Amino acid sequence: QVQLVESGGGLVQPGGSLRLSCTSSGFNLDNYTVAWFRQAPGKERDGVSCISTNGLRTYYRPSVEGRATISRDKSKNTVYLQMNNLKPGDTAVYYCAADFDTVPSRCQVLPGNMDYWGKGTLVTVSS
Repeated sequence: QVQLVESGGGLVQPGGSLRLSCTSSGFNLDNYTVAWFRQAPGKERDGVSCISTNGLRTYYRPSVEGRATISRDKSKNTVYLQMNNLKPGDTAVYYCAADFDTVPSRCQVLPGNMDYWGKGTLVTVSS
């Protein structure tokens, strides 16, 4: 079965950290740009970060720049999103998505380009 599975969400206090993981099954992530999106209650889904197939290009939305780090481990077929200094405004369901891409140093957070989506993991930042 072809799917993406997110993990690592949970309840964390403001200022805390989480590491989200995105693992594929049924296909190899090597040739896929991987992106993270999030959707807060009552809001639209927003792009958070992405990483190119070769891992050399990354993008972060301005509100998480400096607090988030995206990385990929091809040996584990997994992409990570490390989030530090979390704020209540980071509360959302986080989704990973994969875009088959033949350009190794490109990544874009365009929902319409994504070939596969995970079901999401909930991150709640609250004291």
